[in-house]
Amino acid sequence: MSAPPLPEVLQWNVPQNPSINDEDGVPAPPIITPLPPFRPPPIFWPPIWFRWLNQGAWLVSLEPTTSGGLIYDGTIRIEVNSEGRTASGDLYQRPRILINLPGLPPRWIYLSAPNPASGIPILARNNYRYYLRITQIDEFLSGRTTFKLGFQKFKYVEINKTNFSFTQEPIDGGYTATMTWKTAPVGYPYPNDYAEGDVVSDKTGQVEFRLKMGRVSQFYRKFTVEIDNVPGSERPLDNGGVIGEGAENWSTVFGRVGFEVKVVESDGDIVEPPNSGGYWSLAHSHSTMLARRDATNLDTEWRYYLLATKFNTVDAFGVMFDSSATDSNNVPREGVQVSSHVVTGSQEGWGPWKNSRYGALKPAYFRTALHELGHAFGLLHNDDGGDGELPVLDFSFMNQTGRAVNRSTASSPISQNIKWNHADRNLFQIRHWPDPFVRPGGVEFGYASNTRPPITPPDADTEYESPDLVFSVEPLKDHAEVPLGAPVRINLTLTNSGDQPIDVPGDISLKSHHLTGQVTDPTGTTRGFHTLFYLDREEQIKTLKPGESVTTSLTLLRGGQGALFPVGGVHKIVVKLSWSFSNELPLWVALGETTVLVTPPLDKSHAAAAHRLLTTPDTHLVLVLGGDYLEDGVGAIKQALEDETLGKHFKGTEAKRVLKLGTPDLEEATKLISEGSVVLSDVEKEKLKKLGVTFPEDVAE
Repeated sequence: MSAPPLPEVLQWNVPQNPSINDEDGVPAPPIITPLPPFRPPPIFWPPIWFRWLNQGAWLVSLEPTTSGGLIYDGTIRIEVNSEGRTASGDLYQRPRILINLPGLPPRWIYLSAPNPASGIPILARNNYRYYLRITQIDEFLSGRTTFKLGFQKFKYVEINKTNFSFTQEPIDGGYTATMTWKTAPVGYPYPNDYAEGDVVSDKTGQVEFRLKMGRVSQFYRKFTVEIDNVPGSERPLDNGGVIGEGAENWSTVFGRVGFEVKVVESDGDIVEPPNSGGYWSLAHSHSTMLARRDATNLDTEWRYYLLATKFNTVDAFGVMFDSSATDSNNVPREGVQVSSHVVTGSQEGWGPWKNSRYGALKPAYFRTALHELGHAFGLLHNDDGGDGELPVLDFSFMNQTGRAVNRSTASSPISQNIKWNHADRNLFQIRHWPDPFVRPGGVEFGYASNTRPPITPPDADTEYESPDLVFSVEPLKDHAEVPLGAPVRINLTLTNSGDQPIDVPGDISLKSHHLTGQVTDPTGTTRGFHTLFYLDREEQIKTLKPGESVTTSLTLLRGGQGALFPVGGVHKIVVKLSWSFSNELPLWVALGETTVLVTPPLDKSHAAAAHRLLTTPDTHLVLVLGGDYLEDGVGAIKQALEDETLGKHFKGTEAKRVLKLGTPDLEEATKLISEGSVVLSDVEKEKLKKLGVTFPEDVAE
């Protein structure tokens, strides 16, 4: 589900400075200072003073004018920029209890409203109800005592962390409030920034609510980041700069975002996994977070956890580990990890940072921490064009480090190119997305972004498909037919058929972020697939000589819209690679497609196992990551292993899983692979070999 319609810039009612923002429709960075009252030239008589809504978070309450209605509390974020105002808000239902005394009619009693003296309120996640899109702010036309505030309400309904909905049309068409400036009640930090007014429905023309709003902070949102580390791994606290000469820390960076941040330097004695060589799996990072972080309540504090370790098992500078398969407590986007002992490459773009331990490079290390926290806020990479827009290649935080290095040179290395801010569209998103998309414990990662568009032929103006690159997509040999419930394995080969070398991604798997795809089933329904994890790691570039190829295999089962092969019949698979290694367009693309036939159940055992596999999302996560903490997925795979038809398709998955337990079971893994036929891709086979499995010569390919 995508976000509800987000706010537009509301133009100033009086002349202001010209825009300094290059991107239309996206606000410029904020001015984190209150604006003074506007005083017109002396030609006005008598003198007129105007008041306006100052920048920051305004605590609001929306109370019905009729008895029995629900009361809502929340905030409206007022962003002041050179073009005008951009404003949005969120409403939470105020908690209430039912009093039922003997001899008296039942009566609802509301609990206390948020305390304005506490600043920006943090309200319980399960009470979230509406997103507010501010459509009108008319202070200047209304004079000194009143102003008009127009807004739209979009209702939110959560089924679970990956199934929710926002109404795409505003409730009752919208509302207009006539607000009157008043002196704030006791407790508000800005006594003059307070107003109340009646709210009229644009649909009925009737007064339906009473709106109260008072400014409680110059910032839009607030959060805490807790930092733990293993001995020998630095904590990413700043960029190592000199105050007044480019120094950056958490407060300066998020001051530009407009977020109030509190940094908690916590445990420095985190114990590494036994016999790991300093390498941390995503699951172990998550379990350590649950065991070692300070006590927290995400309904009263937005708290993110940052763990500094020497390495991680996905060979990345950093990763947001609290997502999908590794989110064992089903509370998304709480934790991120950075790797201090990864060694940078020898590319010229690293400049003086070539072949260096990452934690010793304070600017790069701190930037990666900010990059991963951006993922915890719900942001995707903004340099891959994955959301339908052109890449944003500006060295801002959500550009991948590897790609930033590739766009740098020896004379202009990454050390000189870091933009110590988010890209404008990322600023807009984390300021104005609904709370559940940004706050920890809200909706799953990736669901705040627009649904990826259908895969289409390249755009002649922005994308280029080289005639010398041949992209082959094929099912495994002898496996163009697969039984219902089984994963579909396909081989990918990108070949240079020309007579000149061509730079292509060295990794074309789903971990690379270069690859997306979609499957169209026999009913015409199309479902997409893309990477599960957004890693910050060094970009791999391979120069394909004439006749050379880069290959990989994919094992497909589920995507963001559910099972990719849910019914019997012919399924069409389309795969798209896209990349750009420089600051210049075009975006290179390669398209390939194939078909597979999904055969119907052969008997009751097959039907029951297939049904469980198709209706258990964790099955796919076990297939990708292994582990024993996803009990539903493990159970579905064990049932499949007992079925004669499906068993051979999941033996490799189970072998990998038992090898990734706390105590790896090599004997069981070898037994699974050795007995009977097994369906594996070349990539799966090589991974199992690295984990110690010895293959008999007759293992099926």
